[in-house]
Amino acid sequence: MSILPFRPKISGFTIVRNAIKYDYPVVESITSILPVCDEMVVAVGKSEDDTLDLIRSIPSEKIRIIETVWDESLRTGGRVLAAETNKAFDAVSPDADWAFYIQADEVVHEKYHHTILDAACMYADDRNVEGLLFHYTHFYGTYRFVADSRDWYRHEIRIIRNLKDVRSYRDAQGFRRNNRKLRVKLIDAHIYHYGWVKNPYQQQLKMQDMHAYWSDINMPRHVLEANELYDYGSIDSVALFQGTHPSVMQNRINNADWEVNLDPGVKNLSLKNRILAKVEQLTGKRLFEYKNYQLI
Repeated sequence: MSILPFRPKISGFTIVRNAIKYDYPVVESITSILPVCDEMVVAVGKSEDDTLDLIRSIPSEKIRIIETVWDESLRTGGRVLAAETNKAFDAVSPDADWAFYIQADEVVHEKYHHTILDAACMYADDRNVEGLLFHYTHFYGTYRFVADSRDWYRHEIRIIRNLKDVRSYRDAQGFRRNNRKLRVKLIDAHIYHYGWVKNPYQQQLKMQDMHAYWSDINMPRHVLEANELYDYGSIDSVALFQGTHPSVMQNRINNADWEVNLDPGVKNLSLKNRILAKVEQLTGKRLFEYKNYQLI
């Protein structure tokens, strides 16, 4: 596939708050999609740290910052995340064809840039396509492991058509248009999710603060009872990562100051998940998978 002569305008957008406190790789996240974006809208929520200055320090004229205040009344169900995402999306330039959403703990490998641009060009005039669906790779504990059980979502929409009746859904997991699922094309590109890779102290702080903030979250007992360090050994299944990380992540990886020892051979799957995993292995189909999109 080659890039078509017409180059649609792509606007990136994201939200962030307390990036330093919780060690979000937001600079890497934003930097990773700048090469495919014509602009980048960053909604920076009022923070307890220097997140605003951190975003201002990124050397790119493409970045446009909007300062926001999170609505504390929307905490239930994480609705504030969708509200903030909509603020960022609404600030995208009206003449953009596509809007590329990236969360503060997600990074795109540079090897996927051409694939993303090709897809944006290919479907630019196909109004039946309302979004582009990405594969997901969820890193866990350290940069060596990926979570591979069915409890981790495999796909999500990250590029949407610039239509203002498209809204962020629930806790900003995906998008809906007039409350219906978007019609999307799956593209051969991955989002690398690093939200579960950080020093066990900071991970524990993040999880406990999340419980305090999102009071309706059913947090595991081992998280609530622990004092300082998150127990990464509670996961049901991991695999060794076979591949390379995005180049923008290399300094962060080099400076990692912790280690987590997990055994990919040990599987702590529930009976239900063991049965469903066996069915998937035999048929190639993942039964009862939640899909917040309509694949076309």
